[in-house]
Amino acid sequence: MNRLFVSIATGVALLGMVAGCARKESARSASRAATSLAQVVEVTPVVRRDLQETLTVVGSFEANESAQLRPEAAGLVQAIYFEEGQVVKQGQLLMKIDDAELQAQFAQVEARFKLAELNVARSENLSETRTIPQSEYDRARSEYAVAKAEREVLKLRIEKTSLKAPFDGVIGSRTLSPGDYVTSGSILTTINDLSRLKISFQVPERYLGKIRPGTIFTINARNLERQQKVTGEVYFVNSVIERTTRASEIKGYLTSPPSALKPGMFANVEIVLEVRRNTMTVPEGAILTVTGGTQVIAVREAKGEKVAAFVPVQIGLRTLGLAEILAAEGTLTEGQEVVAAGVGALILYPGIKLNTRPLRAEFQQGDAVR
Repeated sequence: MNRLFVSIATGVALLGMVAGCARKESARSASRAATSLAQVVEVTPVVRRDLQETLTVVGSFEANESAQLRPEAAGLVQAIYFEEGQVVKQGQLLMKIDDAELQAQFAQVEARFKLAELNVARSENLSETRTIPQSEYDRARSEYAVAKAEREVLKLRIEKTSLKAPFDGVIGSRTLSPGDYVTSGSILTTINDLSRLKISFQVPERYLGKIRPGTIFTINARNLERQQKVTGEVYFVNSVIERTTRASEIKGYLTSPPSALKPGMFANVEIVLEVRRNTMTVPEGAILTVTGGTQVIAVREAKGEKVAAFVPVQIGLRTLGLAEILAAEGTLTEGQEVVAAGVGALILYPGIKLNTRPLRAEFQQGDAVR
């Protein structure tokens, strides 16, 4: 009898345990079902950061100064005093033209000048004692002045037979040799001042109000090292806009250009137009554009569950995959989570339950922070 009672009690206990396990499993299934009804979304918080509005254009490098060297006098090239590619200083002699005939003429004029100088000195002494008429004294002074002027003219003509560097720079290839006959139209070579480089580029008229002398820009060229950063400064903004391109010419200086940059090369120019400080931002993928304007889908709590709330917003600057929130109707503050991926492709509506996941790293725009 006792054995029968124990067996019945044991059976009842086992049935109770089975029933309890069944109820727990049923609760888990219900929870999983409820979760499966929620829309899976990737979210990210609203973040305050500094945004830069930038413009990237293509520019062309120029030498700080560049000149074609031509002789001022005609004649035979007597000697050339430079090598191609040589660095020269201002005033350094580069070419000499034969000046033998001019030197002979100068000797004649020099002799006449010295005689006129002596005649003036004698005439002054005699004029003081009134032993010669005033007209003789005046004639001597006139001859002296003429001889002096002729002497100065020949000096200048002789100086022009020497071609000198107009500024410090690097000599290019030469086109003349000793023995060539040259005129004022003959080109000997070019000289380029590479102590600093200029860069010229076009900027659309809509951005001209944000560019002025002193604006800083960054250069990105193919032959520069990846981590090498070259900056420059705008010094010229053309006041005229070209009708065909609706753009204006801008020029800037690179005060310490690397040797890899050469005049005539092209490069990308990135100009910082404006910096927005401590502004609210969301990824551009979080912006939903509808007929009534732009919205973001915020994550809100309702009865212990996460639901979608559509918040109308006003968008400002867009850059580097981020969008600036200028104004929002409703509560949208720093740290508020918003749906950041798949907006417009997912089935979402106000109040829908959300199953949130952090935004994947490849879609996060940390590079925009300055």
